[in-house]
Amino acid sequence: MILVAGATGFLGREICRRLSKEGRPTRGLVRLSSDPAIVADLESLGVDLVRGDLRDRDSLAVACRSAATVISTATTTRSRQPGDSIEATDQQGQLNLVDAAVDAGVSRYIYVSYSEHINGSDALTVAKRSVERRVRESGMTYTIARPSCFMEMWLSPALGFDHRNGKATVYGSGEHKLSWISLGDVAQFVVRALDDAHAANATVELGGPDALSPLEVIRIFEQASGRPFTVEHVSEAALRAQRDSATDSLQQAFASLMLSVAAGDDIPMTDTLRTYGLHFTAVREYARHAVAS
Repeated sequence: MILVAGATGFLGREICRRLSKEGRPTRGLVRLSSDPAIVADLESLGVDLVRGDLRDRDSLAVACRSAATVISTATTTRSRQPGDSIEATDQQGQLNLVDAAVDAGVSRYIYVSYSEHINGSDALTVAKRSVERRVRESGMTYTIARPSCFMEMWLSPALGFDHRNGKATVYGSGEHKLSWISLGDVAQFVVRALDDAHAANATVELGGPDALSPLEVIRIFEQASGRPFTVEHVSEAALRAQRDSATDSLQQAFASLMLSVAAGDDIPMTDTLRTYGLHFTAVREYARHAVAS
């Protein structure tokens, strides 16, 4: 049995879908407050659902029972509920899950973190690195996936990239290259890591097949859509001010992430793709699909 924590999130659902397609027994950890439509979708995939919460240690013991593998993609950054915080959920809650997995005799653990180039002192980065350390020290066979910028998030209206209306917010100069990666490709890697010996006790940086600056990405979308973009820049000085004045750890974390995007995140992927036999989506492919949909 494979337990997926964060099963109702975008990445968790995609992982569940791929596991179900391969006929792997899958259990999804969902909260009482989870969206009923998403829960129903997971049930339609044949996912065995267990109610629980990363902040409730007893519920995690039940969720991990008889599981051979735990995959954790859970985060409060997009699905914050009452009582959630980065410190309580992304850090202590994730640590609770690692400990519950050890106590239950889970043999393999896959944790989705983020790129090593994100190295601030904000609460989310502290949480990610703390959980990584606990996973490595747990005694379980582990894989830590460190993806760069998700295209589905950073090239979306939620973060100022609105290709339908030809508008883009660029953090910093927009000239530093980033290894944009598709959410589906991260899911592809996670499922592949279950059986690939190269992924055992490995921390793997993940990016797309080509690194491009935000300004280069805008030009690709302009070519795909046939329309020019209006570009607005947010300076690094403004982002630092936003980070330093934030009164909430989530606001601080997003400002820190935007600063990391401004600085660039170029991850060489040729060897990794060859090693794992993967084909990842290029930005140009993603743009064509996004414009056509």
